[in-house]
Amino acid sequence: MVIVMRFETLCLHADKNIKDEWGTLSMPICQSATFVHKGVDVESEYSYSRLSNPTRRHLENTVASLEGGYAAYAFSTGMTAINVAMMLIKPGEHVIATDDLYGGALRLFRKVNERNGIEFDFVDTSDINNVEKLIKKNTKLIYLETPSNPLMQVTDIKRIVELAHKNNILVYVDNTFLTPYYQKPIELGVDIVVHSGTKYLGGHNDTLAGFVVAKTKELGEEILFYSKTIGGQLSPFDSFLIERGIKTLPIRMDRINDNAYKIANYLRTEPKIKKIYYVGFDDFKGHEIIIKQSKGYGGMISIEVESEELAKKILKDVKIFQYAESLGGVDSLITYPMLQTHADVPLEERNRRGINNRFLRISVGIENVDDLIEDLKQAING
Repeated sequence: MVIVMRFETLCLHADKNIKDEWGTLSMPICQSATFVHKGVDVESEYSYSRLSNPTRRHLENTVASLEGGYAAYAFSTGMTAINVAMMLIKPGEHVIATDDLYGGALRLFRKVNERNGIEFDFVDTSDINNVEKLIKKNTKLIYLETPSNPLMQVTDIKRIVELAHKNNILVYVDNTFLTPYYQKPIELGVDIVVHSGTKYLGGHNDTLAGFVVAKTKELGEEILFYSKTIGGQLSPFDSFLIERGIKTLPIRMDRINDNAYKIANYLRTEPKIKKIYYVGFDDFKGHEIIIKQSKGYGGMISIEVESEELAKKILKDVKIFQYAESLGGVDSLITYPMLQTHADVPLEERNRRGINNRFLRISVGIENVDDLIEDLKQAING
């Protein structure tokens, strides 16, 4: 009898085959650069760890199962994963991308990919008409973050996929913010999913990782080619850490989701908070899409406060929240995007989008929510 495992069970038991080689409950760290061949004419599953490693393969199989893809490939960082995925786009081809992207992705697209001959248009992809107007004969890819970083723009994935595939265009989605626990882009037709595994998948702010998940065998083989050619694969020890983090992903995400909802609603009561970007509000633009294509809101909240002085005071006075440049871990963090994640975005563009000196991004963790609210209260009003 075959048991069809649900998501929470898959996080622990998605890849039984590799574990069964050793009979271990926890996948061992196979810290070997190379492997002895079994014979001259005998094909070996493993030969060199840049190509494949048992610990990394186990993690990749798990992530592929969680996302519902043909295969997943694990890299040393999220930026390495995006870079490898972009290798499928050739000079002279055109990409339409969400205009509100993580600053590192913007830097890669503008400073590296554009220099290498790829054309880009950046647009608010939450309005499909904006996207449709930009499609050209050489358009190869629509690249989405949804919700976006840090303005939480929500894009209707299924509608974009329908538009793209009608025009023989690929669709990539960065699924870092919601994870496959809350959002399944491949089920909505997306071709490739990318992740910063450093964030929610790892969940403990103790290692860096990135993933590319391919929907089809053809795309998977292309990613594998560039992966083994370029390098940058995730190490066995870091693969072990991310695998361990994934085991508790559903529990952590549910706690984070609940905490963020309560904190966002508290922030609405603070007169000094002038704007809140949170997809869980019924009146937030894109909320109706979020509830259609995902089963949770995640742990990200962005706010605009009344003054630059207050923004800096909050960063200085928080006791439980930490002023740090990341997200998705068990610890609650606050980031100042204009100095950190989006420092490389031109000032005029940042200000036009609202990422100004009064703008803060909050990543909610798993602490007691009353403690977190009290910490924000004293930092805002103390």
